Amino acid sequence: MKPPKALVKAMPHPKNSGPEWDHIIEIWAHGRPESTMYVYEPVIRHFQTFCRPLRIGQITLEVLQKYENSWSHLKPRTVKRKMATVKSLLGFAHRIGSIPFDVGRALRVPKPPDDLAEKILPAKDIRRIIKLTTVPRDQAIVRLLYSAGIRASECSGLRWIDCRERGRDDGQVTVLGKGNKTRTILVSKETWKSLMAIRPPDARPEDPVFISRKGTKRPMDRTAITKVVREAARRAEIEAHVSPHWFRHAHATHALDNGAPLTLTTQRYLHVNPEDSSSQFLVGV
Repeated sequence: MKPPKALVKAMPHPKNSGPEWDHIIEIWAHGRPESTMYVYEPVIRHFQTFCRPLRIGQITLEVLQKYENSWSHLKPRTVKRKMATVKSLLGFAHRIGSIPFDVGRALRVPKPPDDLAEKILPAKDIRRIIKLTTVPRDQAIVRLLYSAGIRASECSGLRWIDCRERGRDDGQVTVLGKGNKTRTILVSKETWKSLMAIRPPDARPEDPVFISRKGTKRPMDRTAITKVVREAARRAEIEAHVSPHWFRHAHATHALDNGAPLTLTTQRYLHVNPEDSSSQFLVGV
């Protein structure tokens, strides 16, 4: 889709608008985690195509509104996430002086309804999902997502060097999260056992824990991990469109329900030997 002709003023030839966009996108993306750009870049490139042949400094509020309306078939929360990415790029371009004003600040994006409660699976459903997931690798994934409360991207990036034994039969994992922030999390004995069960005898410290079936030593990506979770939920006859993040929501909620201090479900672990973790307040995993 393209903006209407009425919005196009003194437009350059399309071939002249590409380098400007590419330069701003490149410096905007600098330093952002690969997992973040995996989500952001497709949105920004789609927005760039939508605006062609406008230069980034020629984008008006009406263009942004039309772009937002083009996603009317999606859920409000998804639209909000996409527009937040676009607004981030425009705000950055304004701060570095590449565009005269931040048009994104004028865009009002409706607040989606809070549907968090609908995304929290009961503990019995989590246990059923784990029980019915018999492939060792896949069971280790669903156990870890719930027991540690980590994101799909953190699960994808986990290496054996990030998994550390704590005693005879339990351990901890260290993950790199949003903003390149590292945290270390204790995992249950059963989760640690499931991880050790899939560790190859010749595994190197830098090897990924969860390997794609498409290639040796190639880590699973977020999409593959999401597929594992959805297939596991279907086996458990759960009709909802379950994603890995549902396990993260369930982790925090169930831990709090079982008496975990609020700080354990929200704080970032900067030390390498945590003595307490919200995972200790989960039952049956």
